Amino acid sequence: MEEKMEEKEPRAIETHILVFPFPLQGHINPMVQFAKRLASKGIRVTVVTTSSTAVSIQTQKSSIYSESIFNGFEPGKPPKDMDEDERFKVTLSQSLANLIEKFNATIYPTKAIIYDSFMPWVLDVAKELGIAGCPFFTQSWAVNAIYYHYQQGAFTIPLQGSVVSLPCLPMLHINDLPSLVYDISSYPVARNILLSQFSNLKEAYWILSNTFDKLEEEIVKWMASQWAIKTIGPTIPSIYLDKRLEDDKDYGLSLFKPNTDGCMKWLNSRQVGSVVYVSFGSLASLGEEQMEELAWGLHRSNYYFLWVVRESEEKKLPNTFLEKISDKGLVVTWSPQLQVLSHKATRCFMTHCGWNSTLEALSLGVPMVAMPQWTDQTTNAKFVTDVWHVGVRVKVNEKGIVTREGIEVCLKEVMEGERANEIKRNSDKWKSLAREAVDEGGSSDNNIEEFVAQLLSK
Repeated sequence: MEEKMEEKEPRAIETHILVFPFPLQGHINPMVQFAKRLASKGIRVTVVTTSSTAVSIQTQKSSIYSESIFNGFEPGKPPKDMDEDERFKVTLSQSLANLIEKFNATIYPTKAIIYDSFMPWVLDVAKELGIAGCPFFTQSWAVNAIYYHYQQGAFTIPLQGSVVSLPCLPMLHINDLPSLVYDISSYPVARNILLSQFSNLKEAYWILSNTFDKLEEEIVKWMASQWAIKTIGPTIPSIYLDKRLEDDKDYGLSLFKPNTDGCMKWLNSRQVGSVVYVSFGSLASLGEEQMEELAWGLHRSNYYFLWVVRESEEKKLPNTFLEKISDKGLVVTWSPQLQVLSHKATRCFMTHCGWNSTLEALSLGVPMVAMPQWTDQTTNAKFVTDVWHVGVRVKVNEKGIVTREGIEVCLKEVMEGERANEIKRNSDKWKSLAREAVDEGGSSDNNIEEFVAQLLSK
């Protein structure tokens, strides 16, 4: 991205907005992509990063600007308790207000701020300074709806029956709900953040979400009956979708440095549709026993595999594993995920089912093996398998572990046979619909055009 605006020549663009993501990779990427879309429509966009992420973000030149504000936390480590969360809000509120006031003293005053829905307090800052505030939901509307209904008391935990029935959603068992709903003692700060997203929605200018109409058609209609929501996704680089944004080939931001050359060279030497890609994102941490079962499950399957194991997780790999898989597998600390998913050799994505990764696979037509860990991933996995029919979900034993035999069975089901062919056909269908949504005249493209028109006239 281009750096601080003071170093640039003045441009005749009067409408200036800020985009402020929550400081986690799965939140930064979609919001930066949306910023690029807005910039392509003639809006001046500045992405606001926190000091904890700015120091480790890998950047590339693009059509958007960046500014960093102070928050006092380590990269990729959001507040861990209520006191830290309050300090996070207070510190960032003041830093953000100062930044907006600085812009307002220049030829680029801020007209609006698009902020991550995890930070509803940003709307208070916006209103105080007289600018429009628009929350951006980086999770699916299905997940958002479950949080909303839970907050409203539509169901309680423990469940009164075996399933939960909610408007426009499939029947949900306990392990289909977001983990922060059914495991109320875990991660109280994260739970509080997720439930607070709805605290002031009716005061927002617009409500944006990283999904597309046909993917969640019924639930989008229901949520739109409550608030002025607009779908603008999937937010992945244009080259993988409509190809209308010049040179938009990558997100341009990463908290980790990918091993691009190594991954591409290895994939290029594999046959079409022969590789399983395994990645559980930037936060998930598997226990040692689960790591061992996964490792030997991949080995037993006898498929080629590319596995992302972050540096902090490498010590959990079995001692002799890397030696035994040298002819079949490649293990890297981080990968260029979109390039890997779109590569002709990749047939299957074994994923935690974080929303951004799920949308990437849907948009690129890659079948999935869902191995959810926590938060929204369990619900996303439900939709991957039972609603969109683009993958299978692993089964855990009485200890909560997915065995090596279970992993082998799931991989085989997605990689070969008639079920695999059906899953691939469904994946290709959603790929086409995702491209249709963002292409000229599509539902997401029309929503973005309408949003920009209202900004320009405001």
